[in-house]
Amino acid sequence: MFTGMEQSLIPAGKLWLVGAGPGDPDLLTLRAARLLGSADLVVHDGLVGEGVLALIPPHIERISVAKQRSRHMMRQDLINALLVRETRAGKQVVRLKGGDPFIFGRGGEELDAARDAGIAVEVVPGITAAAGCAAQAGLPLTHREDASAVSFVAGQCKDLTDQDWSGLAGHGRTLVIYMGLATAPAIADKLIADGVSPGLPVAVVERGTAADARVLRTLLADLGDLVAREKVQSPALIIVGKVAARADALDCLGAPGVAAQIRDFT
Repeated sequence: MFTGMEQSLIPAGKLWLVGAGPGDPDLLTLRAARLLGSADLVVHDGLVGEGVLALIPPHIERISVAKQRSRHMMRQDLINALLVRETRAGKQVVRLKGGDPFIFGRGGEELDAARDAGIAVEVVPGITAAAGCAAQAGLPLTHREDASAVSFVAGQCKDLTDQDWSGLAGHGRTLVIYMGLATAPAIADKLIADGVSPGLPVAVVERGTAADARVLRTLLADLGDLVAREKVQSPALIIVGKVAARADALDCLGAPGVAAQIRDFT
């Protein structure tokens, strides 16, 4: 048993794994906003919008652990160690992650590290990119007429060709692909090889929820050409399925005739 004096010497640090949403600060949850105002330290990744970061009071310490494809500012094991060390020092640590911590955010790994270290940890969900980008594009991920199931996959995963995607897209289904720009041509080829129609509509949402977002529509067979021709930049989301034809495209419909082809499809 600890005496009262001994208890007062034990640091009361806590780690919060917080979803920052898809970028627009207005889509941040109230709980996340409150935590940003009361934390001792905010450790954030590169997908957190500048508007969200601007909500952090200037006196609160912040550390960027931004990651880019093929180049990590800090390895995941070092991030885990940083979070544990700072929390054990008695700090209220907010680990701020783009979207939702548990959807392609490696939040599960950070949760495991915290639990293994015996520190207090809590998860605050955020709006994931799929929901935010689809909402801005006016694209329902599920629809009674078009899709009763939706799947999320990571487009930059290893051994793409060895995976079976045949049940993820097609009739009555929507496929949302995160981090798929660099492998867009291979993704299209893979889906078609697994039996998905080359004429299935696709929407690409670039910088989703930002003021300068673009929504581009095409067909699955032309996905790689669209990404290259329009010089689509990350972050971007790829949505495959009949519902993609419902997207509100913003002045950029890809190759001539694509919009008409999609209207005919529906």
